[in-house]
Amino acid sequence: MSIYTTEITSDKLVSDNPLHHRLLSAYLFAVKYIYGNVLELGCGEGRGIDIILKKSKSFTAIDKISELTDKLSKKYPDHTFISSSFPPFKNINDNSFDTLISFQVIEHIKNDKLFIEEIYRILKPGGKALISTPNIKMTLTRNPWHVREYTSEELKELVSRNFDKIIIKGISGNDRVKKYYKENKNSVMHFKRLDILNLEKYLPNFLYRIPYEFLNRINRNKLESNDSSLVSSISTNDYILEDDNPKNLDLFFILEKWER
Repeated sequence: MSIYTTEITSDKLVSDNPLHHRLLSAYLFAVKYIYGNVLELGCGEGRGIDIILKKSKSFTAIDKISELTDKLSKKYPDHTFISSSFPPFKNINDNSFDTLISFQVIEHIKNDKLFIEEIYRILKPGGKALISTPNIKMTLTRNPWHVREYTSEELKELVSRNFDKIIIKGISGNDRVKKYYKENKNSVMHFKRLDILNLEKYLPNFLYRIPYEFLNRINRNKLESNDSSLVSSISTNDYILEDDNPKNLDLFFILEKWER
């Protein structure tokens, strides 16, 4: 059974197309940094695996949803897929991986400090960790699936406790992406005005997920209905990796473990 929540963005639903390609673009931007033994944390349905495999010597992925890792194990039998929650990373030795990829994951992690400590531990000296996460300055509404979101300054402060060499980038888009973002923002603001009980603010996450999923799916379908040409045509080519900027949609950090 495939999982089509708004939290796991589908590559098969047209209404998810802009976000799917935004997420996929991170893997394309990561290509220049990928080498050696690679670990992906939170691989989901395997959106970027084919891109990673072109540059990796070996590939291991961890995800908490066993249905997804079982499916990927059958599709990629020569690689390793582990179903496990984290942190910590159980049964993984120090200095094990040359490249670590974790896209749109850290915002779900309760103990983000331990998460970064563990990433540092299992990276080889000279290895790189690539991390993406939503830029809270561009978030339109509270996401009940997220423990927290970050500004680039907040994430830099967190990772600086372990990493000395940090490159801060961000994912933005061209005029087509900006048009979609504007239409999405207007639509979300309309829904928020209907929230007269302020459920977004007061409902605990486990309860807020129900109206959030329902309304988010309605919103994406509405955007597709209103401008199907725009929604269906956005691709990875419309996204850009830029220097740190408060208007970037996602934060994109490159962390290097210095040899000591």
